[in-house]
Amino acid sequence: MERRTFFKTSIGAALASILATLVGAQEMDAQSQASFDTVMAFMAAMGEGPDAMSPLMADDMVWRNEGDTTIPWVHGGIQGKEAIFEFLGVFGAGLQTTKWENTDAFGSGDTVAVFGVMNGVTTHSGQEIGDFSFALRAKVRDGQVVLWHWFEDSFALSQAYHSN
Repeated sequence: MERRTFFKTSIGAALASILATLVGAQEMDAQSQASFDTVMAFMAAMGEGPDAMSPLMADDMVWRNEGDTTIPWVHGGIQGKEAIFEFLGVFGAGLQTTKWENTDAFGSGDTVAVFGVMNGVTTHSGQEIGDFSFALRAKVRDGQVVLWHWFEDSFALSQAYHSN
């Protein structure tokens, strides 16, 4: 699949708008703030495509997203930039994001946590998922994201995906 497909979907626009809806972060030490800034920049870069994302990604970056593995973009984990870009193409083709709201975020050392609410429509069934919570745990090393561990209501996603 063409990896740029992801960036042509509404998820790209939704992620790019994150900077406009950033939640207020409490005062952080320098490392925590740098990690936080890197993760927020990476979220914004997702709306711009691989050229903007790549400098913010470690070569050995891992993207984790557990759940119903019959859904093409749900997996235990993938590693490396090219594999992640391929995954994002599949994800973008399979899910049209209609809502993305960060409600809380903070950094502590090399770790950043982001919480929020999102919604979308699976292109497989055409069904809306309904608002659901998400959480992200990201790790940063040398100014690059090395871990992107995504948590979501995979049951709601599975129900919408398999709905007829």
